[in-house]
Amino acid sequence: PRGRGARIALRTLQVFLGVFFAVASGVPKLIAHPTAAESFDKLGWGAPGMYTIGALELLGGIALLVPLLSSVAATAFIGLMAGAFIVTVTQFGGENAATPLILILPLAWIAWARRDETAKLIARLRG
Repeated sequence: PRGRGARIALRTLQVFLGVFFAVASGVPKLIAHPTAAESFDKLGWGAPGMYTIGALELLGGIALLVPLLSSVAATAFIGLMAGAFIVTVTQFGGENAATPLILILPLAWIAWARRDETAKLIARLRG
């Protein structure tokens, strides 16, 4: 984003989503909160699925806060949210299915706005 206000809004959104994914979504899975465990048991994924998704959310949330990783993290979260939408519709009757779809929009903005960081990351990896 070019304007100061847009940069502040983008950074604020990154912090908000980073904390949301890491703390509000990832941590309950990693501590096996009963509501998280119940959902994953219902899916037949059990503890391994719950811990895997929780770890991805925690690490992705942190990565959203790291400028070099923010675009890649946002893109990965778009994939995770698409999967969450599909699971919600097919396994839980669509209850709360709008949530992952709504989250895709700000994640797409982050991925697009920080795309230059992905180019820098790729250049670093190629060394």
